[in-house]
Amino acid sequence: MVTSDLLVSIIFFAGTLVITLVSNHLLLRFSKSLGIRNNNDILVRWSNQSKPSLGGISLFVGFLFSTVLCLIKFPAINLFADINFVGLFIASSISFSMGLADDAYNTKPYLKLFVQIFMGLIFLWTNIKIDLFHIPIIDSLFTVIWVVTLMNSINVLDNMDGISATTVFFALLTCLISCYVIGNPTKPFWLFIIVSMLGSLIGFLSYNIYPSKLFMGDSGSQFLGLFVSFFSIKYLWNLGSTTQHNAWISIIITLIALTPAAADTLTVVINRMRAGKSPMIGGKDHTTHHLVYAGYSDLQVWIIFSIIGFFSFLLSILIIYLTINNIIIPNLFFILFFIIVFVLLYRNTLKFKASNDSN
Repeated sequence: MVTSDLLVSIIFFAGTLVITLVSNHLLLRFSKSLGIRNNNDILVRWSNQSKPSLGGISLFVGFLFSTVLCLIKFPAINLFADINFVGLFIASSISFSMGLADDAYNTKPYLKLFVQIFMGLIFLWTNIKIDLFHIPIIDSLFTVIWVVTLMNSINVLDNMDGISATTVFFALLTCLISCYVIGNPTKPFWLFIIVSMLGSLIGFLSYNIYPSKLFMGDSGSQFLGLFVSFFSIKYLWNLGSTTQHNAWISIIITLIALTPAAADTLTVVINRMRAGKSPMIGGKDHTTHHLVYAGYSDLQVWIIFSIIGFFSFLLSILIIYLTINNIIIPNLFFILFFIIVFVLLYRNTLKFKASNDSN
């Protein structure tokens, strides 16, 4: 059974990897005028070169391809009869479409916020909810806030080559291990959908790591934010709803798994509020930017965030393993990891500024 699952996983991973690579190649060939960032975007985006923001299309195509593979692999399972999958499919499609519209027309922030809130409501309507406080109203509100927060966090983290996609890759890798450890024999397709997205991310990163050939755009960041929020609810916050665990464990697992995004978002919010600026406005004041101001190259910054993401993944699966096996978890030790990462990145933003001291 394990060998069979491994073989199928390889097929799903390789399939979406190839589909994403081919999609990106074709998109680049036809992107001389389609999806090119306008000149004003250099005020927000780190790269001063106009590049196609079409990577999100290949990522979404990878998701659609994984759906087709699941329908072929599991003919006895009506995928669209599963209310959770319906919620993921509808919300992913809308978030991708909204992001694509934003890439093309620069939609208003309040419209994006409205759509993000609507995505959270779709999750609630399709029985996807964080079971943290065990009080329906509070848990529902927290679920919507989580979806909005993560979609925005992944979006703002997409400010330098490879950073956002790499962060999502390690977060989903954590969800994959959690999904496998928990096990769900009646719904095995979840495992392969995550594996497929990991393949798509590798395919995208081959075009997005410095020096990048294309960006994911809002179509990619909004879709990935929604995708990660779904699986983080299912396999991090709730641990598949198959184990008895307290709220603190859920918080710690999720926080550690998403350390790069959480540390960057928290740093930006604090610094902008201290400066009297809106946290919702883009700028070159992220932890990634300040690492460059400190003397690191773009590629080195990606390596630093990859290392943080990798250790976040290792610690997260260690917590999951301890939780599943009812082993007492030293909460302070794991929280200390996030605190150290946050403090180091935050102090760097205070110490090293842009040469013109702007943003």
